[in-house]
Amino acid sequence: MTSERGGDLTAAATWGLLVAWAVHDSEELVTMGGWLDRARPRLRARFPRVPERVWDGLRVSRTQSRVAIGVMGAVVAAAAARGARTGGRSRFYQAALVGFGVHAGGHVAQSVAVRGYTPGVVTAPLVAAPFSLWAWRELGAAGVPRNARAATAGAALLLPVSVLASHAVARLLAPHPTTPRTRPV
Repeated sequence: MTSERGGDLTAAATWGLLVAWAVHDSEELVTMGGWLDRARPRLRARFPRVPERVWDGLRVSRTQSRVAIGVMGAVVAAAAARGARTGGRSRFYQAALVGFGVHAGGHVAQSVAVRGYTPGVVTAPLVAAPFSLWAWRELGAAGVPRNARAATAGAALLLPVSVLASHAVARLLAPHPTTPRTRPV
C-alpha cells in the first residue's frame, strides 16, 4: 500500500493486528473460562472484603469466554480490514491498534494486583504491546498521518465498550455458571 506521501505500508501493519490479537487471545481462550473459579480461594484470601456476589458476577464459563473472544475477534477483524482498506489511515483501525497495545498494561496490572497469573498476561507484554508499538512506528515510517490524541481517545471509548459488549453477548448466548469450583490454581 502506498501512502499519499509515497511510503509503503505493509499488510503486516494492518492485518497483523488480527494475527497478533489471535495469538494473544489464544492464551485467553485456553485459560479464561473457569479461571476465577480456580483462583477464587486465593483471591478471597487476598481481597477478603470483596462480597461473594461480586465474585459470582465475575465468573466466566468456558463457553462464555469462547463467545466473548469470538465477538471481540469480529471487532478486531473489522478494524484490521478497515486499516488495510485505508492504508492505515482509519481512525477505527488506529484506535484499535492503540487500544490493543494499551490493554496489555491492564493484563499486567491485574496480575500484579492478584499477585499471580491472570488470563492473557503472558502474551500481553510479549505480543500485544510490542506489535502495537511496531505497527504505530510502521504507520509513521510509511508517512501515514497518525493522531495519537484521537487514537487514544478512540481507544478509551472502543476498548471498554467492546469488552463489555462482548461479555454481555456471551452472557446472553451462553448460560451463566452457577456452581463455583474451588479447585486451587
